Amino acid sequence: MFDAHLHIIDPRFPLIENEGYLPDPFTVADYHERMAGFDVHGGAVVTASFQGTDQSYLVAALAELGNDWVGVTQLDPDVTDDDIVELDKAGIRGIRFNLKRGAIDIQRLTSQALRAYDLVNWHAELYVDGKMLASLEPVLSKLPAVSIDHLGMSGDALPYLLNLVERGARVKATGFGRIDLDIADALRRIHVVNPQALMFGSDLPGTRADRTFQRSDLELIGGAVGTDLEDVLTRNARAFYRLPATATTVDRTAPTKPFPRLAPKPVPSGETTPMPAVD
Repeated sequence: MFDAHLHIIDPRFPLIENEGYLPDPFTVADYHERMAGFDVHGGAVVTASFQGTDQSYLVAALAELGNDWVGVTQLDPDVTDDDIVELDKAGIRGIRFNLKRGAIDIQRLTSQALRAYDLVNWHAELYVDGKMLASLEPVLSKLPAVSIDHLGMSGDALPYLLNLVERGARVKATGFGRIDLDIADALRRIHVVNPQALMFGSDLPGTRADRTFQRSDLELIGGAVGTDLEDVLTRNARAFYRLPATATTVDRTAPTKPFPRLAPKPVPSGETTPMPAVD
């Protein structure tokens, strides 16, 4: 199993209070203990709002976790090209934009995402209330590789999310304790549009969620995707993060392979809301 969305909160490194909130520690050792009953062979450590643009905790966590673990980070506006290349060598594979818990300049989002993709083939990961997806169409249509956290958060915006999936976006099947939608229905509909789209993640430690990850979440996913469960639990995310299909030794200093650009497909009538192309 590849856990495509987790957070490591190491008290050795700085945290930034976000909306009056600071989380309890959740170290690599804590994660291993929490997931001891699951067959996890790799995952993606994701920088949260309260970690700002600190890279030290993430580089340290990836070094401790070892091969088959990657990172998704947030970047300073003044980050250099050399900085991004070094982060890629450390195992970071994506740039995250948290629109759920803070304002982000849309022009900066677009330029940073395109720059990171051009330099090291990173995808852009969005933590966003699905109700905002329609307003982000002009930006999203320009980004070559995108993933959306937590099934898009809101059932009202599922048509927009399905349109993004039709265009090649990936969606994290994570955070079931923090979203407002029919989870099983959303999983089924996303999977029908693109069987490679869904990627399982535990979202541990589940900060600020009504409930944290539990084994029944896997049963819920299995009921929605049927015989493709292993793809959702492992293969889809490993391919998206440009890792070998099975857990193996990875040379982090080697150049990473580009994420393939997917040509837009026709949108099925009545299923999704069209998104206009933007020059």
